[in-house]
Amino acid sequence: MSERGERADELGETVLALTADDIEPAKRRQLLTRLVGQARTRGIGDLFKPKAAVRWMVDTVAEIAPHVPIRDLATLRRHFPGLDGEELADRLVRNASRATAGIGAAGGGASAVQWTVTPSLLSAPVLLAAETVAVVAIELKLTGELHEVYGAALPAAGSQRTVSLVQAWANQRGVNPMMPGVGVGAVLGTAARHELRDTLLKRFGRNLTTLGPFLTGAAVASYLNRRATRTLADQLRTDLRRQRPSLPGGPPALPGPA
Repeated sequence: MSERGERADELGETVLALTADDIEPAKRRQLLTRLVGQARTRGIGDLFKPKAAVRWMVDTVAEIAPHVPIRDLATLRRHFPGLDGEELADRLVRNASRATAGIGAAGGGASAVQWTVTPSLLSAPVLLAAETVAVVAIELKLTGELHEVYGAALPAAGSQRTVSLVQAWANQRGVNPMMPGVGVGAVLGTAARHELRDTLLKRFGRNLTTLGPFLTGAAVASYLNRRATRTLADQLRTDLRRQRPSLPGGPPALPGPA
């Protein structure tokens, strides 16, 4: 394997490790620090150009999306015994929100340290880009697993599955079962890539607000990440309920016409 391929695998492993449930804060901070270091070796040379950071984020998310570890419904039931339907969805949203809040706390705290320790913020843009990618990975996992809970599993084929997952996350809607199966490279090079870019740009711009002095960055970043993940989940679940209105633990479906 080439050196570039090895670096890509290492970065992917780091991002995916950040999607795990119940990571200790120290471990999360360690993984995020490692991700920043790996990001610096993979194309964010000019840290003062947001376009370069967004381009790197789009490329990185497209690269890791096929490898996001989405558990099927049977696995989710084993991992969360006694939970099903809406209650299981609630637990997944809670865990993902805590995880993205933790990323924000780790990243925002590191940003705050940059203000207090050194007058230079040279590493801040790459830190925010790395934080954003980690958050997106967690939310992609949540998106896929909510589809499993609501009986709208993603397509089985690799490229179509990836495209569906990215579009569902970017649009905050359930997958479109009528979407034709095409190569991930082709779709992510056109409409889906634009959707991904626009969504990442909004997230990156929002994260810039967390670069406050002292420790306010960590608190604000944690809050914003948690809120954004919950908003994504709420909109996605509303759309998925339209496809399957009745789930265990939820309100009964309205009777159809006679």
